[in-house]
Amino acid sequence: MKAVILAGGYGTRIRDVTPDIPKPMISIGNHPILWHIMKGYGHFGVKDFILCLGYKSEVIKDYFLHYRSRQNDFTLDLSTQALQYHTNITAEDWRITFIETGLNAQTGARVFRIQEYLEKEDYFMLTYGDGVSNINIDELLQFHKSHGKLMTVTGGHPPGRFGELEIDGNKVTGFNEKPQVTEGWISAGFFVCSRKVLDYLTPNEDLVFEKEPISSIVQDNQLMVYKHYGFWHPMDTPRDYKLLNQLWDEDKAPWKIWK
Repeated sequence: MKAVILAGGYGTRIRDVTPDIPKPMISIGNHPILWHIMKGYGHFGVKDFILCLGYKSEVIKDYFLHYRSRQNDFTLDLSTQALQYHTNITAEDWRITFIETGLNAQTGARVFRIQEYLEKEDYFMLTYGDGVSNINIDELLQFHKSHGKLMTVTGGHPPGRFGELEIDGNKVTGFNEKPQVTEGWISAGFFVCSRKVLDYLTPNEDLVFEKEPISSIVQDNQLMVYKHYGFWHPMDTPRDYKLLNQLWDEDKAPWKIWK
């Protein structure tokens, strides 16, 4: 199965952190958030990726084209361009297709423009390049196949922005500093799509996947939600950047499900 990752947006809300790189390349630890997302999929055997590129796509391409040299020590003979590696930190066993889907294209248009690379797929995964989770991809796929509808969206609880008080009358019985909200559901991405979902798309550059296409799928009674009760967090703001890196640095990252 292939996983399509939307990695072409500008990321304007987090531009203060990294003004010169695309949002999926914002780092958590020593690797971009895109790498963390792909590691999560790879843990469940989904290792064939299609990246929908746009803004500063060359940064994403360069990272993966030089992936091995970034991980290892080596000697380069400039006169012959001969390269000798001194360490052998193995690269991931991923297959990655890099597709230019337009600088200003919206999400629906980006998916429309990669459909030729999905011709042999009955199902495909789809998610955003800016959110990490400990979602069980095997269970997500099982759920999707069980209901027979065209598409599944993962529902997650939004991360809290304020301290949560548990009260009894005027007495505080519990205080949680900025917890993950335990009520209410939002789209966490991590879709599973039947190929027929592509029939809802058009080449219109302004087509937003989350608007007309998904609204039509809902009207046709073809969208189900997989309720994920575990960790999910986007990289939307400088605060998110600080939190995700703190969790990683302290070895408390819930999305690190791989060894």
